Amino acid sequence: MAIPKALTIAGSDSGGGAGIQADLKTFFAHGVYGMSVITAVTAQNTQAVTAVEVFKGSFVLAQLEAVFSDLGVDAAKTGMLANAEIIETISDYLKNHKLKRLVVDPVMISKSGHPLLEQEASEALIKKLLPLALVATPNLFEAERVTGKKITSKDDMKEAAKFFFEIGVAFPIIKGGHLKDMPAVDILYDGKNFYEWESPRLTTKHTHGTGCTFSAAITALLSKGYEVPQAVEKAKHYITGAIATAPGLGHGFGPVNHFYNTGIPLE
Repeated sequence: MAIPKALTIAGSDSGGGAGIQADLKTFFAHGVYGMSVITAVTAQNTQAVTAVEVFKGSFVLAQLEAVFSDLGVDAAKTGMLANAEIIETISDYLKNHKLKRLVVDPVMISKSGHPLLEQEASEALIKKLLPLALVATPNLFEAERVTGKKITSKDDMKEAAKFFFEIGVAFPIIKGGHLKDMPAVDILYDGKNFYEWESPRLTTKHTHGTGCTFSAAITALLSKGYEVPQAVEKAKHYITGAIATAPGLGHGFGPVNHFYNTGIPLE
């Protein structure tokens, strides 16, 4: 039986809590073979992003060709893409290869406030990459930037989900973790129906890489053949447990426990 294969197209986090590192850990935790295409390298820890080196589109393309031509891809996700050239390179390649299971995490800003997507790249993301997505996983700030509208309620989240669907995302999921004074709620839309998942709001600062980890879990589950609502529900359960058991590393926003469901202790 062939092992499911998942690809992450994103930036490297030297602190290991987000980006490529978080994605590969999440793929392992879900029993799938993980591969990577690195778009940028960051000097980063739990407190800040202090430097970023972005690769040329031609090098990103070379990585894509290396993976697809030999190993094959059952599902892929995108994270930090940095600029319009990289977004256009990835979009054109994935469109030509008719990848059906693409998860787009529209990473735009780090938790410490460092911009991770150039302003002019937003248009390329909206017009070229998001229409290829089976699933998109924006948080509230990213959804506001894409839609141009403020989001302060579940009704606003549903309107944002409709916007993402109208621009081509088959299953947009709006993450409500930043909504205040209510449980953490995520809302998925399939063009007709809304699905909602709530979890208790955990009082912790150790949430570095949660967006990367959540979208990577969805990608892993899609590569194993799960339908989107099932994959999202299982990924929601996974990220909630990963946050609840975070190991408390670093002096800032620490990483979650990617291996809590594997029986491998972090001690």
